[in-house]
Amino acid sequence: MPQDVIVRAPTREDFDAWSRLWAGYNAFYERKGPTAVPPEMTQLTWDRFFDAYQGGKLVGLVHYLYHRNTVMRGPTCYLQDLFTDADLRGQGVGRALIETVYDRARAAGSPRVYWQTHETNTTAMKLYDKVATKSGFVVYRTDL
Repeated sequence: MPQDVIVRAPTREDFDAWSRLWAGYNAFYERKGPTAVPPEMTQLTWDRFFDAYQGGKLVGLVHYLYHRNTVMRGPTCYLQDLFTDADLRGQGVGRALIETVYDRARAAGSPRVYWQTHETNTTAMKLYDKVATKSGFVVYRTDL
C-alpha cells in the first residue's frame, strides 16, 4: 500500500466525508424504502464511531460497541459496521480498521470481537477468513 492507513477518532469536520461512506455502506446493503436509515439515526451513528484516513482523505469507517455476555466476564465487542472506499479494497484499509478494533477491545478488557456479514459479501470474507474464525452460528431475527 503506497501510504500508511491511520485510524483515529473523528472530528466534526469529518461529517461530509463520513456521510459519503455511510451512504455507500447503506447502498451496498440495499437499505432503502422501509429499511432506509432515517436522518436522525445517521446523526446518532455519527456520534458513535472512529474512522480511517489515508493521506488525509477519509477512506473507511468502522462502528463497534460493547455488551455483556452470559459466558464471559469482560464485555464482548461487536463490530457492527465496516466499510472502505471501493477503489481501495484489498489495500489494507479494512485490516487496519479491524486490527484497531482488536486493540481497543483488548484495552477495554474484552475477551472477544465478533461481527456478521451478508453471505454474498465474498470480497470482505476473503479478509475476514484471514483475521478471524467463522463461529458457525446462523443469525435469526424478527423486525418489530
